[in-house]
Amino acid sequence: MLKGRKGRRITMHPKAKKIFTNFRVIIFLIAIVLSLIAIRPNPVREGVAIRSVIANSSANLAGIQSPKPNLPPMSREVITAINSREVIDIDSFDAAISKLRLNSTVQVATNKQTYYLKPKEKIRTTVLNETEWRTIEGVREINETRNGTLVSVNKTFSSRVEVPKTLEISEGIEDLGLRVYQAPKSNLRKGLDLEGGTRVLLQPEKKISKNELENIIAVMSERLNVYGLSDLIIREASDLEGNQYVVAEIAGATQEEVKELIAKQGKFEAKVGNSTVFRGGDDITFVCRTPDCAGLDPNVGCQASGKEWFCRFRFSIILSPEAARMQASVTDKLSVVSEGRSQYLNESIALFLDDKEVDLLRIGAELKGSAETNIQITGSGAGISQQEAAINSLQSMKRLQTILITGSLPYKLNIVKIDTISPLLGKEFLNNAMFSGLLALAAVSLLILLRYRKLQVAIPIVITSLSELVILLGVASLIGWNLDLAAIAGIIIAIGTGVDHQIVISDETLRGEVKRIFNWKERVQGAFFIIMGAYLTTTAAMAPLLFAGAGLLKGFALTTIIGVTIGVFITRPAFAKIIEVLLKD
Repeated sequence: MLKGRKGRRITMHPKAKKIFTNFRVIIFLIAIVLSLIAIRPNPVREGVAIRSVIANSSANLAGIQSPKPNLPPMSREVITAINSREVIDIDSFDAAISKLRLNSTVQVATNKQTYYLKPKEKIRTTVLNETEWRTIEGVREINETRNGTLVSVNKTFSSRVEVPKTLEISEGIEDLGLRVYQAPKSNLRKGLDLEGGTRVLLQPEKKISKNELENIIAVMSERLNVYGLSDLIIREASDLEGNQYVVAEIAGATQEEVKELIAKQGKFEAKVGNSTVFRGGDDITFVCRTPDCAGLDPNVGCQASGKEWFCRFRFSIILSPEAARMQASVTDKLSVVSEGRSQYLNESIALFLDDKEVDLLRIGAELKGSAETNIQITGSGAGISQQEAAINSLQSMKRLQTILITGSLPYKLNIVKIDTISPLLGKEFLNNAMFSGLLALAAVSLLILLRYRKLQVAIPIVITSLSELVILLGVASLIGWNLDLAAIAGIIIAIGTGVDHQIVISDETLRGEVKRIFNWKERVQGAFFIIMGAYLTTTAAMAPLLFAGAGLLKGFALTTIIGVTIGVFITRPAFAKIIEVLLKD
């Protein structure tokens, strides 16, 4: 009770007091408040959020870290300015990046702190054929300031074959290593259907244990992180027949990248005879990925064979002491042979990738019984032209480097299904779904008003339906559940079921008036008897879908079950009390 300026008392309406002091309504209101706190809506938020940071990039060296996959969207670091230029969206971020220049410090301000980056120069190396080389032979010694024109030309010859001639061109600054997206405006997580990317369903070649499946997921995650893909979800799944699956959802990855990095086992072994001297993963402590010790082999270069070209790459690795001792133990048993002025061991070291021999290397006599940790790895790539062969060779080198760093998958995986989703389609679907939802809600409200011709019934049904949506999204934010197409379908089912249940409650209470049933408890009990039967039926029907289709329908089933559970135990009791108070008397 309050007093006005002239002493008049301002009191709460008796019916409103009965509604807001009822414990079921209080629980309902608390659930709404907690849901809004979990969602943290901020429609005016600006900036770009950091999706991932490439390892060893300028951003990474400055201290910017990739966000953890389970971090809530609103807790992700957001870039607000670059060199004092305000960043409000992706376009302004790209515009700020385009203004950066070499030999300058880049100031990146985020909502957490300010970083100072030292951008590297981006050099593009182009492999030239003979015709292209002759056109620039006269400017072979040019080595001017790097401003986007010809910088230097490398022309080297060996005694056997000509090394590919390369042209280095400066293209401004190197990529800072930041992968960003529009700053989220809530803690709602968008699934791949709405965000865009690649989803792949994999199945182990044979039945494995839960621990072994977890090891597969760990290696896959590490491999994708090394490759620069950190915004990903990898989880285990199964179906009603008990088959095991791995579902990987990667934002911003192509089908080709996924096939190379996930589907292939990546089993690397180096053997001398039948003895394995080292494997990819734990046996290797360092893999060179910089131009000074990795790239096209200057001693071999590219060679033509028929209609194809082959280019050889090389890079160095460092073995663990245990692997070096194993190599020493195996090579100590070999004998030395002479070939011209060079001396080698009588057996070579064979490199196997996925149980297929990819290279055979001679072992120098100086390595006999020596626990050498610094090893040179070579391989090759093919193409119909010298330039294509060089590009394929470097791509093969990058993949092999990734496998050596992360190790092989414990078991071979077969691709069951792979889908690529465009983010533009997801955005369009989300906009259409929101518009359709609002249109459906307006239509339902109109039909309810025409049916009951009582605002005391129509308004609470609409408010309760919207409240159920807020609570359901709050739960999704709290547990970190991704909203995909299946989950949105589940939300629609849950809200539709809620409207149906509220109509049942309204019908039972109004029918009670016609039948002269004055006991409101009996009226509500009659309604909830019907509602509980429908709830149990829906839950029983949805339960198998949690596992059907290798769990790809899990979003639909889980969202539906959570939605109807929230309705039956939180919103329906509150709605029944509101209707009772509004219609009583």
